[in-house]
Amino acid sequence: QVQLVESGGGLVQAGGSLRLSCAPSGRTFSNYAMGWFRQAPGKEREFVSAIRWRGDYTYYADSVRGRFTISGDGAKNTVYLQMNSLKPEDTAVYYCAARASWTSRNFAATDPDSFDYWGQGTQVTVSS
Repeated sequence: QVQLVESGGGLVQAGGSLRLSCAPSGRTFSNYAMGWFRQAPGKEREFVSAIRWRGDYTYYADSVRGRFTISGDGAKNTVYLQMNSLKPEDTAVYYCAARASWTSRNFAATDPDSFDYWGQGTQVTVSS
């Protein structure tokens, strides 16, 4: 299976910025889209952002739109998440995900089940 690795998490004060990165640890693969989800203790996994490579179509949760920017290179299975104006409510483990291009089921960017591969997560902590 493809292994994704996230990096760039850390501790930052409210109003600060972080840039998360995600890339495969081994071989690259054909993928349709990549995205970011986050999960805080006691909470369910929450959609943050995604990018569909064909057309560079981006998706954002309302809670992060205008503050976060997703970008990357689908051919390299690499995605970034630039996070600005961070708030304490952004504190969570952030997970990178990828949708394989061969998958036949419908794609819904906000649905974790639309993604096939996941990273192990990187902690983002925003202090007030």
